[in-house]
Amino acid sequence: MVKERTRILMVGGGYVGMYTALRLQRKLKAELKRGEVEITVLSPDPYMTYQPFLPEAAAGSISPRHVVVPLRRVLDQCRIVIGEARSIDHAKRTVTLTTLATEEEGAGAEQISYDELVLAPGSISRTLPIPGLAEYAIGFKTVEEAIGLRNHVIEQMDIASSTRDPAIRDAALTFVFVGGGYAGVEALGELEDMARYTARYYHNIRPEDMKWILVEASNRILPEVGEEMGKYTVTQLRRRNIDVRLETRLDSCADRIAVLSDGARFPTRTVVWTAGVKPHPILAASDLPLNERGRLKCTPQLTVDGTPHAWAAGDAAAVPDVTMEPGTDTAPNAQHAVRQAKVLGDNIAHSLRGEPLETYSHKYVGSVASLGLHKGVAHVYGRKLKGYPAWFMHRVYHLSRVPTFNRKARVLAEWTLSGLFKREIVSLGSLEHPRAEFELAAGGKPPLDPKLGPKGSS
Repeated sequence: MVKERTRILMVGGGYVGMYTALRLQRKLKAELKRGEVEITVLSPDPYMTYQPFLPEAAAGSISPRHVVVPLRRVLDQCRIVIGEARSIDHAKRTVTLTTLATEEEGAGAEQISYDELVLAPGSISRTLPIPGLAEYAIGFKTVEEAIGLRNHVIEQMDIASSTRDPAIRDAALTFVFVGGGYAGVEALGELEDMARYTARYYHNIRPEDMKWILVEASNRILPEVGEEMGKYTVTQLRRRNIDVRLETRLDSCADRIAVLSDGARFPTRTVVWTAGVKPHPILAASDLPLNERGRLKCTPQLTVDGTPHAWAAGDAAAVPDVTMEPGTDTAPNAQHAVRQAKVLGDNIAHSLRGEPLETYSHKYVGSVASLGLHKGVAHVYGRKLKGYPAWFMHRVYHLSRVPTFNRKARVLAEWTLSGLFKREIVSLGSLEHPRAEFELAAGGKPPLDPKLGPKGSS
């Protein structure tokens, strides 16, 4: 049993961080009660985002607050620190971090000491040096980006409905998505479905007026669901008048013109970037071993290779896949992250008690993807599903995986209500700049960005 107080520091509050902490709360319940163990979770946000629901949040099928899980509520036995890890010195067992308080105080970064380190910072969007990308593109990894994109799409329809300039109208109704993985395809499918429905409330916009373009550098989309289902998805998207361009890259989006590698040029006010992820920068600011892709070298037991008292899982960890040939690592996806968190929590408890560690091994369950309301593809337990059955399987699977009964009930209630009533088609762009209108009224101060209106819309 644990004899001395052990300080466990969790860097990251996403899938791995939250699920591992939940597991430790259960496994070390007695030790936590006796004060022999202390669990600290360091996260930049006070919540965990269930990312598979972001496309539905963007489409208005789920309320944004039900896509996130508050860490303080579910991790009631842990100490939650909202801040950013800046560097890790594992030799000294310290993490340097900044919080909102340190920024206000102006005292600089502070340090947290630990005995056991769990690295689960996740990943960030992998961008390329494409002209105009940083200035005009929109990501799709956070709930803020998902809701911002929804507001943006509806605002573009408002612009197109109001303008008399055909060039502005054409650019406003052209939407370019870069990346044919889960995020890109599901976001495109849900938002196109939402915009198609919204168009019925505009007197001068028809669904055929909008251009939806999916750009993918490889020769297939949704590789997780298999080649056959990927081809089916391309066919279904094209039937919806969505322009799917395979083996094509985005060369530039400067001056609001998307230039593709096949020579096509599209004036557009919307470029959504979902072309992959890369490890979190905190890994490079540590003294822990990394592989050639910048991920932590790990063992099948989820320890950092050759580094005692350091653990990792999820997108940040290169975990050997013992079910495949040697040299193969597990894919950085949510399915592995949730499963690894369970083994990780158990192994930390085993380590503190001097028990043998478990090996992470998984059995492929399958993949599901939504392409809009009542449309989807799935490859589950060897069975291939299309259309409504796949969409229903997508909802059932993710409802079973979203954490806490509270969230399950709320999401199910919203799905039920959305089936009974019409979609919401409101854009709340002012949420992104909530003080803009008051500043203008109070002091006559114009918006900071001349492109923004008094309510902060773009």
